[in-house]
Amino acid sequence: MLKTRISLVALALIAATQAQANDQAESKGFIEDSHANLLLRNAYMNRDKKHGTKDQSEWGQAFIGKFESGFTQGTVGVGVDAFGLYALRLDGGKGRNGAPGIDFFKASDTDPANSPHNLARGGAAIKFRVSNTVLKYGDMMPELPVLQYDDSRLLPESYTGTFITSKEIEGLVVNAGHFTQEARKSAEGRDSGHLKSIDVFGGSYKFTENFTASLYTSDVQDVMKKHYLGLNYVYPISADQSLTLDFNGYKSDIDKKYVDRADLTGDDNTIWSLAATYAFGPHSVTIAHQRSTGSTGYQYGWYQDRGGVGDGGSTIYLANSYWSDFNAEDERSWQIAYGLDFGAYGVPGLSYKIAYVRGDNINTHGFGEGKEREIFNQLQYVVQDGPAKDLSLKLRGSWLRTSESVRQNGYFDDGNEVRVFVEYPISFF
Repeated sequence: MLKTRISLVALALIAATQAQANDQAESKGFIEDSHANLLLRNAYMNRDKKHGTKDQSEWGQAFIGKFESGFTQGTVGVGVDAFGLYALRLDGGKGRNGAPGIDFFKASDTDPANSPHNLARGGAAIKFRVSNTVLKYGDMMPELPVLQYDDSRLLPESYTGTFITSKEIEGLVVNAGHFTQEARKSAEGRDSGHLKSIDVFGGSYKFTENFTASLYTSDVQDVMKKHYLGLNYVYPISADQSLTLDFNGYKSDIDKKYVDRADLTGDDNTIWSLAATYAFGPHSVTIAHQRSTGSTGYQYGWYQDRGGVGDGGSTIYLANSYWSDFNAEDERSWQIAYGLDFGAYGVPGLSYKIAYVRGDNINTHGFGEGKEREIFNQLQYVVQDGPAKDLSLKLRGSWLRTSESVRQNGYFDDGNEVRVFVEYPISFF
């Protein structure tokens, strides 16, 4: 049924008035428009827990290769996208491995203290293009507010299914997809996350040069239906000053089966955030508010065989998401952040961000009002030229503190987190 709907959507979009250039008509060919690259990623994460839980840490080296072909010429262009992933464990943490929040290498089910020394995974998708509409079938890494693959650890997640992206009307992007498998970022196999299915539909429209709106919906089988609204407006004040307003909101209707399986307190959640960022020269200041309402907190990500949702580990387009997502039941949170680009002071490629987020009003169901606060820091440097051009070093640290009521409720624990990522992209052609 869904495949029929996707086909009808594709036909309607192809038949729509074309207000911009025809991408397929400008195709140079399968080989001529091809690209291949390799990302070398060395990643280390450590979580220092403060109340009884063992410290958690993992370190690994990843090789992330991607190939994107062009499209054959003609009315219907055909192409192929493929990826190959390999990760080598440098330090499994000696008993500190296997933490869901780190998940570089999936711990053994029979011996949680052990993780594999390496893992490899690959995938490919065939693609067809008519005009400005692309249909893909196979393995891919979707980037949508309701289905966002996680690429914030050692290896990325991926999904298997059918996906359409159409840009027939200028300023409008429409997406529709049906996915039946999810590859866990820390394991081998294309369905290591044991996804049943997820359907996604929606799009974004650029009303003006400065205002964009997005509307998406998803249906995760036997889990939930999720709806998203995003609004982004940039007000240019002067040549080096601007004010950006960014709204993101989710409404989730959760299936009773999942409420029982995941032991949730209720079956609905609405969460939204509004952020205002004032940028002036190399500086930026952000103030944000985020609010969660409903009978449970916002649910996303993780894997269905582990009781998770299965819609991608980065499906949380919200302002106050750092180590903590500040997404508990009834939680209200505020953020103030500052960013600096050191290029204006003679060090191009160096940037720094610091943020403070404080949340309260968490419903802990009998343990008292829950509160949490986090200080987030990130320093990043990207080499600008020379043999190591584009080599990047990212140092990130978070200090999270929670009230005793939050810890008793099991929502979160105190801790300090450190992340060190070194990445070097290599472009072959």
